[in-house]
Amino acid sequence: MTEPGFQRGIVPFARGMVTALLSLKLGAHVLTNLVTPYEFHRDELLYLAMGTHLRVLHMDFPPLMALLGNAARVFDATSLFAVRMVPALAGTTILLLTLLIVRELGGRKSAQLLAAVALIFSPLFLRSANLFQPVALDQLWWTLGFFALIKLRTTEDPRWWLVLGAAGGLGLLTKFSILFFGLAVLIGLLLTEQRRAFVGPWPWVAVLMALAIGLPSVVGQVNLGFPVVGQMQDLRTVQLQRTSFGDFLMGQVLFGPGFILAIVGAAGLFAHPAVRRYRLTGWIALAAFAIIALLQGKSYYVGPLYPMLYAAGAVTLEQVTRARTRRLAQWAIAVLVLAYGVFTLPFGLPFLPPEPMARYAAATGITSAVTTNKGEVLRLPQDYGDMLGWKELVAEVAGVYHSLPARDAERTVVYGANYGEAGALDLYGPPLDLPPVVSMAGSFYFFGPGERSGEVVLFVGVEPEDIEDLCSTLEVTRFTQEWTVEENDVPMILCREPNRTLQEVWEMNREAGARSETRRPET
Repeated sequence: MTEPGFQRGIVPFARGMVTALLSLKLGAHVLTNLVTPYEFHRDELLYLAMGTHLRVLHMDFPPLMALLGNAARVFDATSLFAVRMVPALAGTTILLLTLLIVRELGGRKSAQLLAAVALIFSPLFLRSANLFQPVALDQLWWTLGFFALIKLRTTEDPRWWLVLGAAGGLGLLTKFSILFFGLAVLIGLLLTEQRRAFVGPWPWVAVLMALAIGLPSVVGQVNLGFPVVGQMQDLRTVQLQRTSFGDFLMGQVLFGPGFILAIVGAAGLFAHPAVRRYRLTGWIALAAFAIIALLQGKSYYVGPLYPMLYAAGAVTLEQVTRARTRRLAQWAIAVLVLAYGVFTLPFGLPFLPPEPMARYAAATGITSAVTTNKGEVLRLPQDYGDMLGWKELVAEVAGVYHSLPARDAERTVVYGANYGEAGALDLYGPPLDLPPVVSMAGSFYFFGPGERSGEVVLFVGVEPEDIEDLCSTLEVTRFTQEWTVEENDVPMILCREPNRTLQEVWEMNREAGARSETRRPET
């Protein structure tokens, strides 16, 4: 029997409006990537480097970003515009799925428009769709999973379990946080009448499909001794321990007034006749939110919940019985979302150069936007500082290297202290005739030094006191710049005749289990 408010197969899709909204979303990112004064982010440099050193079954984090980084080389790995089309397209697809969810929930044109405005003008979804990181793809797979569950409820076609399984598998190839979604789905199913699905084969087929698609991520962890455990411990020690529940909730508010629409959507999924048929998704959202909050996750970790909640909120408001009340609520939220989106637009899209961006950040007084993961307050948002100075740094390193006598140059190994420096050297070094970089930072550790013993080592980002017992002689120069986070004063040290080979150094660190985890991206 059809539940009250549920209308099947008669909701029109506002194709012209939808096309315009999708074009606006994609166009905003394309234009930003054409005019931005910033470079690649340090995390982007790592993922591109992992594509260069592709080892799908021996990676310490899910390999999809590395595979995409490798694919970008077909076009031009140094082209920021080409590489960032991946998150731009992912973000646009999230918008499309959000609009499709609105339609499946029974939402008409006004609901489709309100949900789209909430997503397009959210700083969270602007930023994630403008960086070559797993975040946008992670949001995409969660949203696809929600869409599959809603279609499963609407059509009762069991083949949508396969789409759910595919979403889970692609999520496992992208970011291990998809496991929170999987656990939340399990909890939601057990708490609703849809638990009956476990009697049949389809949920189990979906699980097997997810594991089959995501198998490379699992195999990589097994082959390397589950490095994700150490990564999570490092993340909790360095960053997550600073995150209180109050900070977590405040982060949701700072995503913008769309948070109000999400609350309306969550309430509607449990109480409003228009959408409560889909309360399974409400339980999933509630369970995922609780799990991430209890684990002291960062506020943006629950970002993948919002597209579905925006859709549910927009439909709930559209179904309010009194027309005047409905219009007032829709207009109020839309105006608030637009105003906040325009106000915070420079924080979502990196189009302002550093100096005016710093002035704007100071004028707004939004200190949380310029506070680092370690609690330090900067002049720029940390992501923006992490997108500056890489080409200049590599050029300085190349200058030092090419000043060496030919005999020294051919014996020299370049070492990057953190994965940003190593990634920049890996990307920009070859055109400047620099030798391949080695590093113990993050994933670079697993590549090792190969057969290069390093009779001369050019250390980049290592302080002299850290290696004075390793080198016979040290020649130190420094590279300084203004806006970066960690690379504002970078030592460059020529170490001659080290008393241990690089292979011996790697072996010592392997036995001690003490490789550097400096500024590792999240898995």
